[in-house]
Amino acid sequence: MSPTAIILDGLVIAAYFAIIIFIGLKMSTKEKSLEGYALGGRNIPWWAILASILAAEISAATFLGAPNEGYTLRNFTYIQLGIGTILARIFVGMVFIKPYYDYKVISVYEYLEVRFGKGTRRVASFVFLLSRALASGTRLYVAGILLVIGFQMALGHEPTWQVKLAMYVGALVFIVVATSIYTAAGGVKAVVWTDVIQATILIISVGCALWVLFGRIPGGWEGAKVHLTGENDLKVFDWGLLPAGHTVWENVKHVLANEYTLWAAFLGSTFTTMATHGTDQDMVQRMLTAKDHKSGRLAVIVSGLADIPIVGCFLLTGILVFVFYKITPHAADFPSNTPEIWPYFIMHELPPLVRGLLIAGLLATAMGSLSTALNALATTFCRDWYQGVFRPKASEEQLLRAVKWSTIFFAVLLIIIGSLTAAVVIHNQGQPAEHKIRILPIVLGSFGYTYGSLLGVFLAGMLTRRRGNDTGNVIAMAAGFIVVAFLSRLFPVPHSLEYWIPEIEFPWRIMFGTIVTAAVALCFPTSDATLAGIEKHLREAKPLGGRE
Repeated sequence: MSPTAIILDGLVIAAYFAIIIFIGLKMSTKEKSLEGYALGGRNIPWWAILASILAAEISAATFLGAPNEGYTLRNFTYIQLGIGTILARIFVGMVFIKPYYDYKVISVYEYLEVRFGKGTRRVASFVFLLSRALASGTRLYVAGILLVIGFQMALGHEPTWQVKLAMYVGALVFIVVATSIYTAAGGVKAVVWTDVIQATILIISVGCALWVLFGRIPGGWEGAKVHLTGENDLKVFDWGLLPAGHTVWENVKHVLANEYTLWAAFLGSTFTTMATHGTDQDMVQRMLTAKDHKSGRLAVIVSGLADIPIVGCFLLTGILVFVFYKITPHAADFPSNTPEIWPYFIMHELPPLVRGLLIAGLLATAMGSLSTALNALATTFCRDWYQGVFRPKASEEQLLRAVKWSTIFFAVLLIIIGSLTAAVVIHNQGQPAEHKIRILPIVLGSFGYTYGSLLGVFLAGMLTRRRGNDTGNVIAMAAGFIVVAFLSRLFPVPHSLEYWIPEIEFPWRIMFGTIVTAAVALCFPTSDATLAGIEKHLREAKPLGGRE
């Protein structure tokens, strides 16, 4: 890479950082309470919330993982899951958002305390903190891939695994520190308005990548299709059924063992998105920054419609990268069958400025999802634990100080998790191709073990009035986790039962966890005292405040 190219790319990246940090810091003096810090005064327009949702959910894992799926599978079957995301967001918008506004919550787990009791709130909050930290830390590793490839280019040779791991740690520290500056300073307003910029850069950068790819492949799309003649190439819809002659149970097991089918789209993906967008503080906090529940509902539903074309473009880039390297003389030079294929193309094949824009796009997706996670983790901890358990009489000044220090704590925690993930992936890269790690199953599957339990208790509360209580909900959430662990083979299944206990892939985990949790929770009645407390809380229409 020439010095001129490095300077041009560096200018683009420096301009990106300057804009993002400026906007974040500009918000730092405007909020004087935890509610203002966490919800931005509930006056953010719906279109900005929409952009923030997109920036948060189209993380670095999607930026790098979706092209990797397109490259590996050479089809669009992953996009089928978008059907479920739209259905789920309509459900979330119609069922979940208004109760959160009615109960005037800051942390969505406050709703569970009013509806069931303190035990449910605290268990659910703890599950969220643990699951979100693990999932976001894993995503953070993905963001470091492009920077590490840049370091390797500067070295001019393949580094040892120790040096490569040190590169990842350095890259993750750089990304987290830059993000933490404006997240801790400005709260959710800084997060949302920087997300607007990041979503814009994301869309422009992907458009530029497609423009370059079509220009580098002779004949454009028609020329690319000549090299995509496999049985499953360019497929969009797939029921995932076995050939004739197999039993119904064998077909059911086959569908559950596959990731991208129409069954997973209509069922698995629907439950997954209900959990991530209805019970996860990470996403719901954005919707609660709107002036009313109707604006929050509009933002979440439209975001589902916008997701499909954006993810489709990511998959298309991966497919075109496959064709590009198939017809390029130096194809043997690139790292086949690894998460580094798309980053390798960005660093080695894109022209200056465009490459800088793509790097800024990756950083935008990484920082957008990271800032969202840090803000949600810090808000949940301070609202549900610091104020709710340890310091119920804390002043607003103490709460603001606590939420900012919590942001720093979780930033360090995510660096540790991301570094451990990088170490595992580096070790795995020496494995045969069929055992190599794919990004999206790791990231999307990591929270599948626990989010079904969260969604199950929320549904029991939202859809019924007299079912569910603290004791029953804790039992139900444990049951949901155990069942998913067995079905995912996290826990071993006796050999004699393997035929009758199917093994499920990541899109199905939350659905099974939800069904089991809700079924058990509904077996327990809500007490009259709890019902009376709900009515009193709604009459007073005051924030719960997390006090004992």
